[in-house]
Amino acid sequence: MSASFQYKPRFTDIRVKPPRPDEEQEAAEDVLRLKPGEKPCDWADCMRPATARAPKSREQLNEFYNFCQAHAGQYNKSWNFYAGMNEGQIRAAQENEAMTGGRPTWQMKAGPQTREAAAFAAKFGTANNSGSGSWRDSFGLFGRRVNGDAPVQNDPHHGMGRLERTALADLGLEPGADKAAIKARYHEMLKRFHPDTNGGDRGAEAKLQSVIKAWKTLKKAGHA
Repeated sequence: MSASFQYKPRFTDIRVKPPRPDEEQEAAEDVLRLKPGEKPCDWADCMRPATARAPKSREQLNEFYNFCQAHAGQYNKSWNFYAGMNEGQIRAAQENEAMTGGRPTWQMKAGPQTREAAAFAAKFGTANNSGSGSWRDSFGLFGRRVNGDAPVQNDPHHGMGRLERTALADLGLEPGADKAAIKARYHEMLKRFHPDTNGGDRGAEAKLQSVIKAWKTLKKAGHA
């Protein structure tokens, strides 16, 4: 072979340079970015799209969390329909499930706009309580009592699912706490369990992480 021979490849060098750090960050953000129509996972710190639903609590079976598959499985592992109920309540719930299948039931009565309802109201209504043919329903058995109705108490659990209740318990708060109370307790516990004030105690560090997670859960749900 001649010394003047020089090898010339017939193909183009296709070696790829490694991506720059800023390009890697952009690629990661693009993967986590939600596409149009997708909902974010309701789990704290999770940015993946939600693909599964789970009921918020026993009292809110028609209200759901939106979870990704991983967090839906984690939530379902700890789900207990009878949590917080005593033996009598559990037995009553099981009997109701056996009789009605857990479905709501309604009274067998005429609608408010029917002739039967109008005739009943004319004869037995609370307005007809004097004179001939009058009849007084002192105990409100056949209609709503006008006087002496007990005030309806607001349910502090309304709008809160199991995640939010657990987060409030981690902060040492009861259901119904307002945003100001939640924020004040969060900052108080943040200072109390910070490593600088506990000498690097592992127990305090674990508690600090649970406090931060509880705050993020409540903030993501709009309660903080």
